Amino acid sequence: MSTNAGSVTTHVAVAPSAIAQSDAAISLAEKERAEKMHGMKELYNAMRQRPLIIKAYALHDTNCPSIDDDDNDNDNNKTKNIKTVHFIRHGQGFHNLMADQYKMLGKEWTQFTNHENNPYTLPELLDPPLTEKGRLQAQALAQEQVASLAQPPELILLSPLCRAIQTGLIAFEPLIGQAAFVVHENIREESGIHICDKRRSVARQQAEFPQVDFSVLLEAAISSNNNNNGDNDDDPIYSDARRESKEEVGERIYNFMEWLSKRQEKHIAIASHSIWLQTVFNGILECEDDGLKKWFLTGEMRSAVLEFMERRREEN
Repeated sequence: MSTNAGSVTTHVAVAPSAIAQSDAAISLAEKERAEKMHGMKELYNAMRQRPLIIKAYALHDTNCPSIDDDDNDNDNNKTKNIKTVHFIRHGQGFHNLMADQYKMLGKEWTQFTNHENNPYTLPELLDPPLTEKGRLQAQALAQEQVASLAQPPELILLSPLCRAIQTGLIAFEPLIGQAAFVVHENIREESGIHICDKRRSVARQQAEFPQVDFSVLLEAAISSNNNNNGDNDDDPIYSDARRESKEEVGERIYNFMEWLSKRQEKHIAIASHSIWLQTVFNGILECEDDGLKKWFLTGEMRSAVLEFMERRREEN
């Protein structure tokens, strides 16, 4: 087993009981989903004014465009831009475990505040790694879904937070050295107040995960208006005093989707987080599939076909 990669042996079958969601975890998921849907409609409407349209289809959707037919759009004489993307929420992290334990003990707290009972603000949970259950959830993904993919991803994109990097490396372990594993700052969780959503320094992450490419994150940090001094090691997004707004997270996601639309790879995986994923499917993409729009549980993967199109000028 590689300590740096956070990997586990993937040929041992994972027992369903070892990765099952607890009642506390499901209860928290339902509560958090309801809280984070506030303002989502307004974000969705605002994004309809943007020049890039991204449509999402479930793989079983009869209207789903074929990635094999994306060479040319005969109606408009334009090249189509279609990608298959596997969206993953990280496996259980220690912050998730602490929240489950607090819930089972009957503790209540106000989200995104420094409430005394809020487990997500415990200083010991800065950028927490996966629990053993979280590792097994990622291993189960490798065995049950990733292994059966007709086309393995050419590009695995990772949030810079430890739990997402570990999940991607475990779930796609056979592809290490073959596919590109790339960290992107804009696919990290909504950030602020909750210390679990603050990332460690880039130098620390690079030392622990040498298999991963951090160049995209570093280049973006150097060119950012917030990093004119070239200081790209510390977290530029996290704040102890405030949580990112839905609009700020939406802007990050839209910028990421613009970047993704320009990549040549057609088969991609993304390891990210619950609120980020909920915002993608409910606030940014044009998606009519209710299955894709549901809250992601830890260690869950859903596959979709994304179609990227430029909005016609007369529609703007």
